[in-house]
Amino acid sequence: MSETNFAAETAAPHRYTAAMAADIEARWQDFWDAEGTYEAPNPTGDLAGDPELAARPKKFIMDMFPYPSGAGLHVGHPLGYIATDVFARHQRMTGHNVLHTLGFDAFGLPAEQYAVQTGTHPRVSTEANIENMTAQLRRLGLGHDKRRSFATIESEYYKWTQWIFLQIFNSWYDAEADRARPITELVEQFESGARPTPDGRDWSALSATERADILGEYRLAYASDAPVNWSPGLGTVLANEEVTADGRSERGNFPVFKAKLRQWNMRITAYADRLLNDLDGLDWPEAIKLQQRNWIGRSEGARVDFPVDGADSITVFTTRQDTLFGATYMVLAPEHELVERIIPAAWPEGTHAVWTGGYASPAEAVAAYRKLAAAKSDVERQAEAKDKTGVFTGAYATNPVSGEKVPVFIADYVLMGYGTGAIMAVPAHDARDFAFARAFELPMRCVVEPSDDRGTDPSTWEDAFASYDAKLVNSANDEISLDGLGVVDAKARITEWLTAHGVGEGTVNFRLRDWLFSRQRYWGEPFPIVYDEDGIAHPLPESMLPLELPEVDDYSPRTFDPEDADTRPETPLSRNADWVNVTLDLGDGNGPKKYRRETNTMPNWAGSCWYELRYLDPNNDQKLVDPAIEQYWMGPREGQSTGGVDLYVGGAEHAVLHLLYARFWSKVLHDLGHISSAEPFHKLYNQGMIQAFVYRDSRGIAVPAAEVEEQDGKFYYQGEKVSRVLGKMGKSLKNAVTPDEICTEYGADTLRLYEMAMGPLDVSRPWDTRAVVGQYRLLQRLWRNVVDEETGRVTVVDTEPDEETLRALHKAIDGVGQDMAGMRFNTAIAKVTELNNYLTKAGGPLSRSVAEALVLLVAPLAPHIAEELWRRLGHTGSVVHQDFPVADPAYVVDETVTCVVQVKGKVKARLEISPSIADEELEALALADPAVVAALDGAGIRKVIVRAPKLVNIVPA
Repeated sequence: MSETNFAAETAAPHRYTAAMAADIEARWQDFWDAEGTYEAPNPTGDLAGDPELAARPKKFIMDMFPYPSGAGLHVGHPLGYIATDVFARHQRMTGHNVLHTLGFDAFGLPAEQYAVQTGTHPRVSTEANIENMTAQLRRLGLGHDKRRSFATIESEYYKWTQWIFLQIFNSWYDAEADRARPITELVEQFESGARPTPDGRDWSALSATERADILGEYRLAYASDAPVNWSPGLGTVLANEEVTADGRSERGNFPVFKAKLRQWNMRITAYADRLLNDLDGLDWPEAIKLQQRNWIGRSEGARVDFPVDGADSITVFTTRQDTLFGATYMVLAPEHELVERIIPAAWPEGTHAVWTGGYASPAEAVAAYRKLAAAKSDVERQAEAKDKTGVFTGAYATNPVSGEKVPVFIADYVLMGYGTGAIMAVPAHDARDFAFARAFELPMRCVVEPSDDRGTDPSTWEDAFASYDAKLVNSANDEISLDGLGVVDAKARITEWLTAHGVGEGTVNFRLRDWLFSRQRYWGEPFPIVYDEDGIAHPLPESMLPLELPEVDDYSPRTFDPEDADTRPETPLSRNADWVNVTLDLGDGNGPKKYRRETNTMPNWAGSCWYELRYLDPNNDQKLVDPAIEQYWMGPREGQSTGGVDLYVGGAEHAVLHLLYARFWSKVLHDLGHISSAEPFHKLYNQGMIQAFVYRDSRGIAVPAAEVEEQDGKFYYQGEKVSRVLGKMGKSLKNAVTPDEICTEYGADTLRLYEMAMGPLDVSRPWDTRAVVGQYRLLQRLWRNVVDEETGRVTVVDTEPDEETLRALHKAIDGVGQDMAGMRFNTAIAKVTELNNYLTKAGGPLSRSVAEALVLLVAPLAPHIAEELWRRLGHTGSVVHQDFPVADPAYVVDETVTCVVQVKGKVKARLEISPSIADEELEALALADPAVVAALDGAGIRKVIVRAPKLVNIVPA
């Protein structure tokens, strides 16, 4: 603050200044904490409180879990927190029992990487970051119930994360019942013979390993050898959702490769249909719903079996089963498990030289090609490269409708991540198959009649012909003909034929893959799983939870050259032999035995999959959550058939990862009877981003934004011209502004008002520190309207306000209340500003009723100054729990409105009339107006259009 401004600010001893704001804000924050002002009572249990408050309609309001970064907060971070706080405060003042709290999502890569770099234990740095962030958030005056706060790294919390994992591990999805059921019920079916084993033997005749393998095919949490996303640069595997569109790690931007490893997975695919269908009942932005639908990727088609010489069949999923007669070769993903089983010892006689890749045997050709494919990311493999690569396996399959032998290739453009990892290639009608067929001189058959003049000989075509609006041709055998049918009818007919002949059936496929749940890191929740000497996984009994993360000397996973795809993970926990190798009595009747612990840890998403439930009942050490408490806050009710949090606010960047995972866990817990809500978050609101200008020098390096000077519309740093673009705010971009700076300069209430006034909450907007002063001046005018700056005395009077003031007040009450409920905080502030300016210009002391209503209007937005003024106005109770003002309808409606009268579309008169005037009365007044009579000049009237009370349009004859 300049010396001139400082002098002006301190001229009056009781003026609202930054120093006064700091004093007011600190005092009231201490008061709220001491009094438990924001504590929301549960209906029962240790957090039960005022039964009258608990009997009110509830409102559960949540922010997305913050990660406690070492850099602390910049002013962009609290945008959503302030918004939910304003909304929560308004809901309290409108008669709700409001649960609003905040915890910390504290496991994960950033803290671990910091530990590796500095030697600081990740718990130490994380707890220090939490302490700093808590202080920063407290300074903003956020009304959180602090009794309910926690961090995911607390063993009391992750005990229940591990417990949930065990519920999922001990469950299977019953497709007939369309829900998860305990695995014990499946075992009973196998034991009784109600469900046959895969090979028909009695369950009792199977070994323990065989039983475990069978159950693993059903469990909702299972370990398997499967292709995974391996990032050597990070030293860990990643879920599909953690790999960018460029085929790199979301965190760190390292290359990602396919590797085959044994990892834990969650069978989220079992819930694909329910995850899709239940989106319809959620109050979420359509853009987020669309992203989830696209990620789940439901497609209807058919499964088709192509017999291979020998005992195997290649199963494909296709959405164009109508083109089956046009399949002239097949392609397997290089990783497909059938490849080893079908390749012959030597090339078949007459194998085309271009198919062999120049290798002497199929085994050599396949091994070499697999190594090349493994070095590519999925994105690189799917790119529309001009040159298609692949190699013949040496095996042939039989097209089930034509009976023709078709060669089987492996090629990197087919992925294991979609369908069955195998395709029937119809090169005449698919662009990628067409390019591959040309490269390898494979036959093509036209089975969909082209709509252009290219003819039906694909050898003469320049590209494939793909159409859903065409007739089938060349598609008949002795038993079935598709010729002349449209695509829809042809699909139906061929699907019936495949089913009848036992070589396929209609089916649904999903893009969604099972959730890879293992991470080769230290800083995460340990799995509550041990392995016996036969490698069988056993769950720890609940009495052994939590399984705490052990202390280790070296936190770092083994990382490798980011480009070296031939590497494999080595976990930090595997180096702690005393922790890994244990003797335990699992209570299963086998007594103490030696076991080996799982040395992977859970992903950072695990803790955020269920944290909304812990907020409800944070001290419960006997149950995940008390059913009555969960039912009270999150249970299904009118308008929320699947239950969930009433309002969830956070960034759109979590559209898939966090939201999809949390929905999955909620559905499993609901199916097993642990919770009543089948969805975690009923209403989702995505706030925009606070952006900032980034200044870069000639080298493209960011320079400190605060030190850039503007001259004639150009920008200079230390005399050098720099570029300016609008982008993210962040420490690395040297444009971060901390909330502490703004609080020190103007006060937290000013920061809150400015962030809410910048624009619609769901729209990104640029930060401008110079504009903050506008909201500071609003608070100063508000203060002056109630308090004398010279004496500090309250200036209000106990007289009735005049009618004009009442109209201004009640219009503001009506508008601000509606805007608060609709989260239109920028327009609410505009209405408060308009009222405050009106009262300032009116002069004279305010009536007490007006002053009190004004303070209550601003209380959700600027709670510290409102609390101070409320106390100075003589009240002893906190403003937090006062009733929000209610508008008197008589004063909200204008006494008169202006009606425009047009003749031939041109304005000829303006009438001051009652807002409730009837159409007939308004028409009569308009036609009688002298100016209108003159404009008509005796002409007849063809039509009069009345839009009471604002418009009358007269059309002369």
